[in-house]
Amino acid sequence: MFDFLGRLLRGSDNSKNVAKERLRLVLIHDRSSLSPGLLDSLKEELIEVLSKYMEIDESGLEVNLDEGDDSVALVANIPVKQIKRKV
Repeated sequence: MFDFLGRLLRGSDNSKNVAKERLRLVLIHDRSSLSPGLLDSLKEELIEVLSKYMEIDESGLEVNLDEGDDSVALVANIPVKQIKRKV
């Protein structure tokens, strides 16, 4: 989670694309009435729950809201390193 936030906050060679992605996320959040803080909390809780059952690559974790014609979908890309056999 912190890796994801770090990538968003630090500068990069691809700052135009980062800025474009941030703007896209802000627009989706505004349209869905979901605050960025709430989405961050959702990501943290997803990581917490999923980590009980599998080892995930938090640096590759992506959670976004995609807006359709009349709905909003939560889309998560969660790289799994391995499944934990014992809980």
